[in-house]
Amino acid sequence: RIALVSALRGTIGLLYVGLMADAKKIKTSGHKVRSNDLTGDRSNDYHWIKRTAARSHLRAAGFKDEDFSKPLVTVVCPFSNALPCNNHFRVLADLIVDEVEKKGGKPFVCGTPVVSDGETMGSYGMRYSLISRDWIADCVEIMHEAYSADAVISLGGCDKTVPGVLMPIARLNAVGICMYGGTILPGHCPGQDTALDAQSVMEAIGSYGAGLIDIEELHKIECHALPGSGACGGMFTANTMSSAVETLGMSLPGSASGPAVDISNVITAEKKEECVKIVDAMFQLLEKRITAKQILTKKAFENAVTVMYALGGSTNGVLHLLALAHEAEVELSIEDFDRIGSQTPLLSNLKPHGKYHMADLDKIGGIPVILKELLRTGFLHGDCLTVTGFTIAENLTNVPSLSELQTVLYHVDKPMAPAGRHIIILKGNLASDSAVLKMSGKPCDKPFQGPAIVFDGEHEAFDAIMGHQVKEGQVLVIRYEGPKGSPGMPEMLSPSAALVGSGLGTTVALVTDGRFSGATHGIMVGHVSPEAFCGGNIALIQNGDIVTIDAITKTLSVALSDEELGERRKQWSPFNKPVKGLLLKYRRSVSSAHSGAVTH
Repeated sequence: RIALVSALRGTIGLLYVGLMADAKKIKTSGHKVRSNDLTGDRSNDYHWIKRTAARSHLRAAGFKDEDFSKPLVTVVCPFSNALPCNNHFRVLADLIVDEVEKKGGKPFVCGTPVVSDGETMGSYGMRYSLISRDWIADCVEIMHEAYSADAVISLGGCDKTVPGVLMPIARLNAVGICMYGGTILPGHCPGQDTALDAQSVMEAIGSYGAGLIDIEELHKIECHALPGSGACGGMFTANTMSSAVETLGMSLPGSASGPAVDISNVITAEKKEECVKIVDAMFQLLEKRITAKQILTKKAFENAVTVMYALGGSTNGVLHLLALAHEAEVELSIEDFDRIGSQTPLLSNLKPHGKYHMADLDKIGGIPVILKELLRTGFLHGDCLTVTGFTIAENLTNVPSLSELQTVLYHVDKPMAPAGRHIIILKGNLASDSAVLKMSGKPCDKPFQGPAIVFDGEHEAFDAIMGHQVKEGQVLVIRYEGPKGSPGMPEMLSPSAALVGSGLGTTVALVTDGRFSGATHGIMVGHVSPEAFCGGNIALIQNGDIVTIDAITKTLSVALSDEELGERRKQWSPFNKPVKGLLLKYRRSVSSAHSGAVTH
């Protein structure tokens, strides 16, 4: 018996030595910098044996012997067939997965929630939109860290997926790169030349309510405004953030403006080619060990803020860039937006303030063209590193200067509007922390002052507009729609578009602790902080109080003394919307809009 046991031990020992020798014959890729922790390290016998069970499960998922030596790549695919922004992402992700395999990697697909702002606007579901940004970031962190992946390729499309998929790359200081799914093409009603978009639909609702169009015209716009896949087509939030991400250096040059599909609603050849290029770029980043925080510097964020102002971007860009900077551990404050915005002229003639769409910007060269103009005139830091391995200035070397034979973009010396005419950061006794005013190039030669008409929620305000209760000269106040109060800080596009559509866009101001869609225009003040739920003075306003919005002095105030505000505060108690589940978790963890509405 002793001899038999001894012989078996010897045989097992020989098998072990043989297996380990076979394992070591397979060369481990130099790009495999983290994932040995999952698959086992072939150079360490003890660790290789320890990870046997993990490899057994991976074999059941399709792995072969040689795959355990390859780098693991998280492919973030926020796909849903519920919305045009991302409904083509499964095809893009499959192309990226195939390319990663061809280039010697092993891709893991990471899905995330997706919430369409355009579809949930004005509904209870809109509460989940901003929440989804941070939830997406957490989903990516969970998948990337749980599987010890070596790099990340993230697809972004709708408003919250673009910042949401980049936030964890910054948080983890990962090797990573982002790809934009593309903008939607403009729509057209049959027999009409007017280019339509999501803004057109929302404003048409207000026009119908005011009797300016009939139900047949409203239905035509509904059916033809959005012709296929892609994110909302103006310089709305998704395109604002795709432009910011390219400027930050975290996506390939020229990739932020291209349409998702052609006129037949088929993914463009350019997008398919980008799937190949982005995999090549990811492997170069791995080769050079370039991580996110080497790219996401204070200078890079200053560049992104500059481009946001030059393009006339969405106020949501303020929230998202603050959140991204927080993840990258870069000190960026709302005062930086005020400083940079007061120096940056408005150069774009893009919706919602202008005539054109993102697809038109792509035709004249996309984001690199405006970067070149801003770099030439000293508005950008040209020494910022990008995912190409080169600096912004180096990437722009062969980009042509802005042509005179187009009207999509203006030159710095002849801007569409001078500096200080886009997003203005306000403070005052209605916003002791901050609020944001979106001017979009409009003149600000005198304050807007009027009596408040106050609503404790968006839906009541919308009903009042459609019921003709809101009159010229008033300041429409919508409160308890902030990050904690709603919770979720929904966009106020339904009431703001109803104002514009009914002809009140220039004669009624809107002030809210909620936020606005990138499609919003008019006299709109959002992100009022502290919010009403937290006891901000916006909670104390009553109907008829005189509110002043002064873009010149950058103030937002109500004509009440500190004593009167103090007396009202004694009588105040929060208007509490009972919530549970994720909404309650969010309310407990989210910060003020003043700091980006972050959750950690």
